[in-house]
Amino acid sequence: MLGQSLTPPLDVLRVLAGHDVPGASFTVGRLRLPRAVLSILAGLCFGLGGAACQSLLRSPLASPDIIGISAGSSAAAVFAIVVLAWTGPAVSVLAVACGLGTALAIYLLAWRGGVAGTRLILVGIGISAMLQSVTAYLLLKAPEWSLQEALRWLTGSVNGARLADALPLLAALVLFGGLLLSQSRNLQAMRLGDDKAAALGVRLARSRLLVIVAVVGLIAVATAIAGPIAFVAFLSGPIAARLSAPGHPVLIPAALIGAALVLLGDYAGQFLLPGRYPVGVVTGALGAPYLIYLIVRVNRAGGTP
Repeated sequence: MLGQSLTPPLDVLRVLAGHDVPGASFTVGRLRLPRAVLSILAGLCFGLGGAACQSLLRSPLASPDIIGISAGSSAAAVFAIVVLAWTGPAVSVLAVACGLGTALAIYLLAWRGGVAGTRLILVGIGISAMLQSVTAYLLLKAPEWSLQEALRWLTGSVNGARLADALPLLAALVLFGGLLLSQSRNLQAMRLGDDKAAALGVRLARSRLLVIVAVVGLIAVATAIAGPIAFVAFLSGPIAARLSAPGHPVLIPAALIGAALVLLGDYAGQFLLPGRYPVGVVTGALGAPYLIYLIVRVNRAGGTP
């Protein structure tokens, strides 16, 4: 309904039902609906994956965009755009593949008879820094015609969204989201610590592997389609935890918070601010101060989030 002008609810419903409504069919059906659907699905993926990662590693700092998973997809996409001159689905496929490869590398490098949360976070931050250096180098050498496309992708945007782009996100949600939700009870137990989780009957190695695969799948696909929309995965879990009852599972609330952040962030970037900005600019402006606050709080608490 909302945009530069207000479309009456009845006209929106008629467009969704497949009727030809002068003016509204193009505005709603071609412009607004694909953006809204893509925003919601990408936000669900980021929010669900981020909250699961933070629960698994028992740290609010352990979101996928902090520990390097998104950086792998981003570096691959920039390489495809700048060096290989690829566009469209080919860029997305390479981004997904390299996101999965980056997560595997982080997991293997952090393995020492098991994967400790702090070690995985530190390894991920190191890998992320290396990949960001690669991305910066590629952008420095990029020709002008491909630089804008690479920067648009890195910012995170649903501009030019098509309904066809929603199909991979929907498939990822069904497959990897379903896998995560099946591990929800085990994740709740693992938040109490490995010893208590094992005493409750959780098979730690198996559950960790399943959760990591699901998180990487969600984040890699969402990043490949919409770009690394900054801080949505990072913010969704803590916001959901504050809004939920203590000890209540946060996966589904975090997914809904993620969808709201992307949807509202895109609307704000298009219509509520002076000028027009991609959604990643808006969410980045929200997330950066919270990251600083969280680091200060952790430091004052002696390293305990």
